[in-house]
Amino acid sequence: MALLEVEDLHTRFRTDDGVVQAVSGVTFSVERGETLGVVGESGSGKSVTFLTVMGLVDRRHADVSGSVRFDGEQILGASDARLQRIRGRRIGMIFQDPMTSLNPVKRIGWQLEEAVLLHHDVTRAEARRRAIEILKEVEIPRAETRVDDYPHQFSGGMRQRVMIAMALINNPEVLIADEPTTALDVTIQAQILELLRKLQRERGMSILLITHDLGVVAENADVVAVMYASRVVEFATVEGLFDRPRHPYTEGLFRSVPKLGDTSERLATIPGQVPNPARFPSGCKFHPRCPRTREIAANSKPEEVVKVGGTPVMRVCVENEPALRETTAGHWGACHFIDHFAQAPVTLPRLDHRREVTAAVAVDGNEVKAPVMQEVSR
Repeated sequence: MALLEVEDLHTRFRTDDGVVQAVSGVTFSVERGETLGVVGESGSGKSVTFLTVMGLVDRRHADVSGSVRFDGEQILGASDARLQRIRGRRIGMIFQDPMTSLNPVKRIGWQLEEAVLLHHDVTRAEARRRAIEILKEVEIPRAETRVDDYPHQFSGGMRQRVMIAMALINNPEVLIADEPTTALDVTIQAQILELLRKLQRERGMSILLITHDLGVVAENADVVAVMYASRVVEFATVEGLFDRPRHPYTEGLFRSVPKLGDTSERLATIPGQVPNPARFPSGCKFHPRCPRTREIAANSKPEEVVKVGGTPVMRVCVENEPALRETTAGHWGACHFIDHFAQAPVTLPRLDHRREVTAAVAVDGNEVKAPVMQEVSR
């Protein structure tokens, strides 16, 4: 049984402009000790998916349905009291902007202590000792004195370390990291991501890494879910996704990444815009931007083709939204024109996998990079 299983999750917000479909039928699972990378453009529904999983969407303005099972327990729709015992203790979350997540008028130590006191029957002095201990774990220098500083006295990278400390102070089994390196320079990004990998190895926790950066995914994820317009459109191991992406949106993401030293061509882009979630197109949500449907339509029978904005596209793409199907073993996609799509089963995406990483080893006296399997403490 996977540690976290999300199945057919929907989140709709009622607004003055109508119903906004932020999450549509999202399905995935995460194993113990595994890192799931969730990638997609801004507005694809990544953050709202995990706010829904955590029970942090406002039910007064949102309709939520589906299933979220954590360690075998259904937590979607659980009482606030039950979710309060899970959030921060068994599931931690790093939010995008530490300056808006930390209280600017409270000392860092007080904020960390409150996270301990909320979930454990300990004294304030014991909570303070734990706060200093976790600051040391996230490699903040002079933790004994910096625990009494305010958020504005920390640099951006140090504030992010404080956010990691707050998320991990109660030893959660799952850490949700929502764009944990946004607005940090590349050197600090690398330090923060290496810190997360180190803490994961020591604790054996699962990480859900939400990002738009394919480089971050390649270096850190075991399994990847690609989201577009509120849906998961591809799910695979990181090696499988990078070796052979199946969905045209994923292919477009890879083409748009600049290649080091390649100045021969202009940088490729995905045409068009992410659709408005209040007015999604019919059928496959990617069809207005999809080069695959236009290419196939150019060589298809007239009855199989319709025109969208004057451009021929395949009728099936406009009329039928494709389900997420396991088109090959361990690789799921949601596109009518993936090989063997019609015959593929609709199953819960589940992969217990650890990415292949490289390590320096000596061969004939020379240091080379060799593949090894990532070790995860159980």
